[in-house]
Amino acid sequence: MKEHALILVDLQNDFLPGGALAVPGGDDVIPIANRLMEDFELVVATQDWHPPDHGSFAANHPGKNVFDSIDLNGLPQTLWPVHCVQGTVGAEFAPQLWTDRIARVFRKGTDAEIDSYSGFHDNGHRRSTGLAEWLKSQGVQRVTVCGLALDYCVKFTALDAVAEGFEVALCLPACRGVDLQPGDCDAAVAEMKARGVEIRV
Repeated sequence: MKEHALILVDLQNDFLPGGALAVPGGDDVIPIANRLMEDFELVVATQDWHPPDHGSFAANHPGKNVFDSIDLNGLPQTLWPVHCVQGTVGAEFAPQLWTDRIARVFRKGTDAEIDSYSGFHDNGHRRSTGLAEWLKSQGVQRVTVCGLALDYCVKFTALDAVAEGFEVALCLPACRGVDLQPGDCDAAVAEMKARGVEIRV
């Protein structure tokens, strides 16, 4: 059984430079992730996979702007540009990513009524993606997390992995963040460390 798995978070075109929700330096992560995959027997990936009418898109809220905050079905929600729409090029994995090494892809953000930063659960922990259950069925006890964006989907994936009982490490060189507010990335790393995530630099 494969005790230690690598989780690649949202290495998709829309999060790379030129994409709809580009993470600064996001493309720098791809070659690092490719090298990392060589050290793991088991690699999984998360994929943002939104319907066009997703409630997190500012375009679906007349009068609202990108990065405004709203209440979405009882949860605080940052409004984003339209991104990673199901079946679009923007939702595809980066072409340079060695996808043949990925054993399984877990899609998230598929419910228009709730966002899903974590690869494990939606933001309200109302529904599971099946990632935790599948990893446990493979005998996985430890995970290393990396990808985009550090202060959102990577952070919440790592924190949920801890909550699911996994030993968790973050490969910081293989992450980039949005830093919507200056310091968000540093705060995300500090929060992960405080919750038991090993930070690998």
